[in-house]
Amino acid sequence: MTSRRNFVKKSALVGAGLAIQPDLSFANSLFTNNTTLRVGLIGVGLRGTRHLTNLLYRDDIQITAICDIDPTRITIALNLIKKAKQPAAKVFDKGPEDYKNLLALDSLDAVIISTPWLWHARMAKDAMLAGKYTGVEVSAANTMEECWDLVNIHEQTGSHLMILENVCYRRDVMAVLNMVKQNVFGELLHFRCGYQHDLRFVKFNDGKTPYARGAEFGEKGISESAWRTQHSLLRNADVYPTHGVGPIATMCNINRGNRFVSISSMATKGVGLHKYIVDVAGEDHPNAKLKFKQGDIITSIIETANGETIIVTHDCNSPRPYSLGFRVQGSEGLWEVDGSRIYIEGESDPHRWDNAKDWLDKYDHPLWKKFEEKATGSGHGGMDFFVLNAFVEAAKLNVAPPLDVYDAAAWSAITPLSETSIENNGDSQDFPDFTRGNWINRKPYNWSQDTY
Repeated sequence: MTSRRNFVKKSALVGAGLAIQPDLSFANSLFTNNTTLRVGLIGVGLRGTRHLTNLLYRDDIQITAICDIDPTRITIALNLIKKAKQPAAKVFDKGPEDYKNLLALDSLDAVIISTPWLWHARMAKDAMLAGKYTGVEVSAANTMEECWDLVNIHEQTGSHLMILENVCYRRDVMAVLNMVKQNVFGELLHFRCGYQHDLRFVKFNDGKTPYARGAEFGEKGISESAWRTQHSLLRNADVYPTHGVGPIATMCNINRGNRFVSISSMATKGVGLHKYIVDVAGEDHPNAKLKFKQGDIITSIIETANGETIIVTHDCNSPRPYSLGFRVQGSEGLWEVDGSRIYIEGESDPHRWDNAKDWLDKYDHPLWKKFEEKATGSGHGGMDFFVLNAFVEAAKLNVAPPLDVYDAAAWSAITPLSETSIENNGDSQDFPDFTRGNWINRKPYNWSQDTY
């Protein structure tokens, strides 16, 4: 098996040759590259277990180590590894800091972090400092300091980080991305996106079973309610922006010839979570006395250096159907995900929407055409396969991933910037330039070919 030293040495040679054209790093090596990537997983809850399952389908992966503080999740992970006929992974379960011992392993090339939000940045920083190729779930950071820490450590160490934003690989999103790159919509003007998802059943449960109707969270909660709800209690911010912003950022080349310049955010009053508790458990329940700081609907407007605007909506505390609310609009037409409708000037009947299906089929992304069968059953409609494949293929060559540390910082910065803007009555906040001016010369990632 390739040693870590030889792996890095060979990867550095390859990476030097690919620096100008990083998109070549994914050149058709799926399941055929002789390099075995040794992966550790920090966090094997529901999301981490999904990553583990998808990794175990590959023959170029060895699961070297797993880490979690929940013994039940460790057992589930070990059984999956055994069922896949892989050697038993080393286990790190001795408390919240034991992940550092996992990172000290020489027999480890890459790590995937799927833990509660507050741990993402600190674990990612430690992983890069340990020289591991790092994948981190969304969002990557909670504060501006953490965003800068990720960038600074990457630049100091050369260790790469990929933000594992799977919606960038959703089939309809990639078809629209394909249309954008082929100039179907003309010059880009405006976008809408967000995370609009009734998560009250995630933020509260009965204290015994995840997602069971109840009013408990925090120490009495199970699964995500044990930590996620606390953010709604204490922060009035868009705490989960990347599912919407990530795909839009790839379309308008953020950090690669364009960048976020400013953001202004406002929040409605917050009544949804209180009402849910009362409806489920009554006004006498202790949690009915709490005042949740987060507004039910948070709206942010982002301006880019190239003159586009982006409206981002966070709407997770009220009853509603799921939607990421995508809208992509240019000088020649627009696409809206809700209603699956599209209008292209000169192609559509004047003032009438087309059903988007024919257009999405016509511009179906080459990656989806090539790997549709392998993506089946991987999770979230197949997009989990693609984001993990991108991570693995980049890690095997030790080159910059398509969704890199600068993307992780810029997208995650929406949370603290929206919080500050809301606190100051919607005052515009400037985005830091995490690339330190290099966005001007960084080339757009080549999303138009099936080379990753």
